[in-house]
Amino acid sequence: MPTKDKLCYVLRIHFPASNNAVEYEACLHGLRIAVALGVKRLMVYGDSMLVINQLNKDWSYSSEKMDAYCIEIRKLKGKFYGIEYHHVVRDQNQPVDQLSKIGLSRATVPPGVFVQDLLVPSIKEEKEVEEVPPTEQLVLAVPSLVANWREQFIKYLTDSEVPTDKTDTEHLIRRSKHYVLVNGNLMRKSAKEGVLQKCVPQDEGVKLLHEIHSSSCGNHTASRNLVGKAFRAGFYWPTAIFDTEDLIRCCEGC
Repeated sequence: MPTKDKLCYVLRIHFPASNNAVEYEACLHGLRIAVALGVKRLMVYGDSMLVINQLNKDWSYSSEKMDAYCIEIRKLKGKFYGIEYHHVVRDQNQPVDQLSKIGLSRATVPPGVFVQDLLVPSIKEEKEVEEVPPTEQLVLAVPSLVANWREQFIKYLTDSEVPTDKTDTEHLIRRSKHYVLVNGNLMRKSAKEGVLQKCVPQDEGVKLLHEIHSSSCGNHTASRNLVGKAFRAGFYWPTAIFDTEDLIRCCEGC
């Protein structure tokens, strides 16, 4: 039976990390602590909507780094009889915020608070593009794929053709799991089960953004909402975030 005892831990990170990576590190180490304590049923609460929704598989991943963190966390699932992830607003998470301030300020740790210093990331570091905030579905924006970005996926899915560079090959194979060919057309699997998005060239995607922005649907909305509308219409291209930000930046009405 729950005893309502409170154990306070501070995780101090000694390497550069994005806000999302910090949230994942905290979640991962919290689960490891629960395993060490013999906890078998666990409810995880976090104020990062991105992390909670990605762990619940409601949102796709903004980068391969986030994917790697999710994989590490899900490896621990078998240690529990049951585990749930719930989002709480930051205003209702004050005790945790107070602990985080201790870690950030390197202040004297109060009695009864355990401290762990993390010197290296919990996942293997890879060269990543900048993480982007979520739209309804998240997109990994890779500028190097602008020109004929679909071609490499089609060649791989059709003939298993891969680049000569080993690193490029590994990245292509990893990303290809999100794509399928349907009647010769490249389609991307969206975050919603069973929903496929048609992959289009960048120039077609930009035209689509202009049409949405200037039509009755366009109301000088934020870039993330504009991209969300394009994705919900069933289209996808990897530079959608960048292209939308350029469009909003050049629009006098925005």
